[in-house]
Amino acid sequence: MRKTYDLCVIGGGPSGYAAAMRAVDFGKSVLLVEKNRLGGTGIFDGALASKTMWELSNKVKTIREELGSSAASEMPFAQVRATIAAATDESAQLIQRQLSLIQERSANIDFMRGAASFVEPTLLKVVCADGATLHVTARKTIIAAGSRPRLLPEIPVDEKVIVTSNGILHFDRFPKSMVIVGGGIVGCEFASMFANFGQTQIFMIERENRLLPFEDADVSRIVTLNLMQHGVTVHERARLLRLVPKAGGVEYEIADRQGERQILWVEKALLSVGRVPNIEDLQLQNAQVHLTASGIQIPENDTQTNVPNIHAVGDISGHVALVSVGEREARHAVVSLFADFKAAPIRYKIMSSIMFLAPEVALVGMNEQTLRQQNTPYRVAKVDFSVLSRAIAMRKTHGFFKLLVSDDDEMKVLGMRAVGEHASDAIQVVALVIYLGKGIVELADMVFPYPSIVEGIQTCTRLLMGKAVYKPDILPDKVQCYRYINGEQIPIHNRAAHKVGSPS
Repeated sequence: MRKTYDLCVIGGGPSGYAAAMRAVDFGKSVLLVEKNRLGGTGIFDGALASKTMWELSNKVKTIREELGSSAASEMPFAQVRATIAAATDESAQLIQRQLSLIQERSANIDFMRGAASFVEPTLLKVVCADGATLHVTARKTIIAAGSRPRLLPEIPVDEKVIVTSNGILHFDRFPKSMVIVGGGIVGCEFASMFANFGQTQIFMIERENRLLPFEDADVSRIVTLNLMQHGVTVHERARLLRLVPKAGGVEYEIADRQGERQILWVEKALLSVGRVPNIEDLQLQNAQVHLTASGIQIPENDTQTNVPNIHAVGDISGHVALVSVGEREARHAVVSLFADFKAAPIRYKIMSSIMFLAPEVALVGMNEQTLRQQNTPYRVAKVDFSVLSRAIAMRKTHGFFKLLVSDDDEMKVLGMRAVGEHASDAIQVVALVIYLGKGIVELADMVFPYPSIVEGIQTCTRLLMGKAVYKPDILPDKVQCYRYINGEQIPIHNRAAHKVGSPS
């Protein structure tokens, strides 16, 4: 007899696991299907694995820079792999343990290792890892099949010499040299990590005129300068002509903006040009799910496909490929499917995120580049880390806070960019203000702990209100405050309290 479930979740990564656990809260019968390892890219060869490497690389960098120790520079890559394996195993064991305990106490959730695909909108085929094939009925389905690194047809990836993010954490040793194709977040993160370890000469190829081209120029500038100071060679506005295996390594040829060509040889190459959703094997046409050129068709702030009982979450949704976003989408999908109330729309524009670079970059809401493209007036306060007592004490003054608000008396917070130590800890303060639709008065009047990095946020608000300790007309290299309107950037030097201000 064919088994029937209230919900089938296709994919056991962070999004799929979160969806299954949330459905358990509603007392629904759940089938969770994962063809590889429970935890998916969120744990293995992805977020947790790479961030574990980033943390370790920062420790090594600190030893090298502050203590002048050469021992850290001799760390074998096997030790890096062992540290990553310990972290990923710990996380994987935790989610597996919870799943097993829930299964012991309840018959409401089944886990199958295999590949699921649609036969009909409510009928799925599961090809199990042991070769067995079975069919199940699912009243509702959440697709959380994830994504994989994008490949380029002209570059032969073998995950040994020419690798993607799936292979770069599995080297036998630190390569003496490596080229990274792509100057986006992932490319910059791995460049930062390998530069921190100090054993690999890194080259980066970015076809745009700067790294992180989707971000503001000042963010890109500080990241690029730091990479270059740590020995990274950045080929900006470079066109990759070819990249092929040669002599046990990789030979690549580029042309610069003037058309001048250059041929270089390195030991390894990392291809980092985005990700693509895993939709090919789902047989979505059998479920009448509509597709677009980029993946599954779903509304801007929702997870429901054109088929009401089928939702798409995580990387496969085509929205924002972050673990935190995928989990939020998963919870939204389950509530939409089973709750007796309407789920609130997902507000992607106010979700905070982190770039694990050197220095660390955290962001939420709009940036200047986008606001200018939209011709939206705004105000900015920017505070250099060199005026923050905690940063001075840490000897980590390389960075800044930049707060963007509406160009009116209310000065609602539109976004923030934080670059530097503890940036990821500070960003959520502003994310909450944006979420609540508030202005800057509450932040200006709070008593922040001293000394702390988050004090920089309060300094930004007080700059905008004309009552900061440090004055932008006196110390323009440390603090800045300006308006952008009608295509013109106008300095703000007013020291009088704004209309929105408070007595303090």
